[in-house]
Amino acid sequence: MIVAAALVSCTQASSGGGPGADVPAASTDPAAADRARIAEDTEDTENADRAEREAAAEEPTAVPTPGPALVRDAFATLQATLDDTCTPGAGDCAYFLGRVTQELTELDESMRADDKGPGHFKQPLADMKVLFDKLGDDRSEAHLEKYFSEIVGARDGINTWMQDHPDDYR
Repeated sequence: MIVAAALVSCTQASSGGGPGADVPAASTDPAAADRARIAEDTEDTENADRAEREAAAEEPTAVPTPGPALVRDAFATLQATLDDTCTPGAGDCAYFLGRVTQELTELDESMRADDKGPGHFKQPLADMKVLFDKLGDDRSEAHLEKYFSEIVGARDGINTWMQDHPDDYR
């Protein structure tokens, strides 16, 4: 019986059946083993590259842009200009007037997008509309200096209005 069991075991091993039949035989040639490893690595790299291309193709190409800042944040940046000024005609107004005008524009956008609705910000929005109608699209230093009083007046008027509405900036 022992002889019969040994014969069965040898027969299975030589015919590919038996234990370890699903394990590939190790090559005694180190170069062949290196080639197999390189082929496997290349296949993995190609699969990873293909997966990246497919993922990129599925992603939307348009990058979402953030909406306007919150009113309190837009107001805070405008309020940061309160102690600043310039002297029209002295050549030092380009930055200041450009910044205040930009801050007013951003505050206008924030107030229009706020959950309270533009009706809540009726007065400051009306003041900014009057200013923007006067300014038009020209943001040159000479043009902004021409409207120095209106720009600073709108900034200061909106500051006063906001101080009476602390729930909008706290």
